[in-house]
Amino acid sequence: MTKIIRLGLAGALMMLVCVTPAQAQDVSGTWQFTVELDVGGGRPTFVFVQDAESLSGTYEGTFGSADLTGTIKGTQLEFQFELDGASATYTGTVAGNTMSGTCEYDGVGSGVWEAERADEQ
Repeated sequence: MTKIIRLGLAGALMMLVCVTPAQAQDVSGTWQFTVELDVGGGRPTFVFVQDAESLSGTYEGTFGSADLTGTIKGTQLEFQFELDGASATYTGTVAGNTMSGTCEYDGVGSGVWEAERADEQ
């Protein structure tokens, strides 16, 4: 193969890598969160069920238990749940068995969070 053809093939492969969207992370399973809000912190447990880009699951923590819904696109996720008429929204980024981001709790305040997969995959 000539040097020009090899360079052309290498360039084409690099273009494919650069324009391919990020693969969605699989977040299905149990995650242990550490949340720091304006009013204090907690260590809730989230269980996620992922179906393509859709998330469902449960929250269990300081405020009780609730079902959650959300989305994941590439490494970006957003999910929410509602308890006693107040909602909480989490947004963040997944990196393998860890994730982190920000959250907003209606009537309580905003904060930051990080999480580790509790059931190693």
